[in-house]
Amino acid sequence: MAGIVLVGAQWGDEGKGKITDLIADDFDYVVRFQGGNNAGHTVIHAGRTLKLHLIPSGIMYPHITPIIGNGVVIDPKVLLEEMDELREQGLSTHRLLISCNAHLIMPYHRDLDGASERRLGKLEIGTTRRGIGPAYMDKASRMGLRVQDLTDEHIFRKKLDAALSEKNDILSKVYGLPTYTVDQIAEEYLAYAERIKPYIAETSTLINRALAASQWVLFEGAQGTLLDIDHGTYPFVTSSSPTAGGACTGTGVGPKKIDRVLGIAKAYITRVGSGPFPTELHDETGRHLIDVGNEYGTTTGRERRAGWYDGVIVRYAVHVNGLTDLIITKLDVLSQLETIKVCVAYEHEGHRYNELPCHQSTFHHARPIYEELPGWRSDITQCKTFEELPAAARDYVSFIEDLAEVPVAMIAVGPSREQTIMRRWKGRV
Repeated sequence: MAGIVLVGAQWGDEGKGKITDLIADDFDYVVRFQGGNNAGHTVIHAGRTLKLHLIPSGIMYPHITPIIGNGVVIDPKVLLEEMDELREQGLSTHRLLISCNAHLIMPYHRDLDGASERRLGKLEIGTTRRGIGPAYMDKASRMGLRVQDLTDEHIFRKKLDAALSEKNDILSKVYGLPTYTVDQIAEEYLAYAERIKPYIAETSTLINRALAASQWVLFEGAQGTLLDIDHGTYPFVTSSSPTAGGACTGTGVGPKKIDRVLGIAKAYITRVGSGPFPTELHDETGRHLIDVGNEYGTTTGRERRAGWYDGVIVRYAVHVNGLTDLIITKLDVLSQLETIKVCVAYEHEGHRYNELPCHQSTFHHARPIYEELPGWRSDITQCKTFEELPAAARDYVSFIEDLAEVPVAMIAVGPSREQTIMRRWKGRV
């Protein structure tokens, strides 16, 4: 049995899509377990750049069965557009499976998401306004519509009528927005249903059977640990659980079936949207990280905020996820810097915090305590082994490894899948 979870160890955008694509060839299944089209994975392979939002990153391998798990919220229009785009690029989606228990993003979810953010003004969370949060709210309040409802028009209309009896009041009376009729939405969504039906399955059973048969299953998360609804920088978080525990609830497998947890972290750190960010840089170095690292959101195109690597955050991610391995991406972005700083702890009101502070105000006002390391000032994009890296680059990776107390298994030294040093990953042997 090989159940392996891959998660982000920071605020997302760590390069999960690239790493999934890199190691996916070893797997039989790649399963997306949470989030929606508020996340994006950029994969560069054979000269092609794919921007995936719902479909798992292993789609490029013809032997893999990609699965969208029950923990994902699905906008069917976006899903079908993504499938069409993949077909146009010569990639088949015929093996794709969609959990019958995944929830649907409805038109009113998108409206409510945008309206809520506008109403918050300067206090906005920084959502993508794609309806993900309101969809999860309906799931929790037992008012959501699921993928399986698309297969039964009577059930779909009945559930939709119940939902609209509340949503229309909120849209019109709270936000002054147009309302919907059952026929209006049903006409659109039941048309999607005709195309989606062949892909719907009870995926939990399939995944468990695969693991019992010693097949390899990769559980792919979106976003990152610090955006987790329970363990992130609340309220500036996503609406689901992108931590390793979410892989179990988001796919229907037990924790004993997870053998390894890979955490991905950039060699620096970024975040999108609002919220505290102790090591954020507003100077030329921050500009360098954004420009050289091409730090713009896959989904929204928004410029990411950038700062020095935060060892406290990654150590927290190690504990929360039970990481067995760390993967460092974008090490090459630091290559032009004379010196590099790493946050090893925080200071607030005379107190030192080696771990993430409990209170959000403390974290918000925390000042990073840095250790400064020498840069390597040389191109590392052609390095194939750890030993080929300059001594200062090796020392930087070793410093990060010691801080996290978890071995670094891979190091990305460029954007393409080939520009990755496989240090402790043997794959399927």
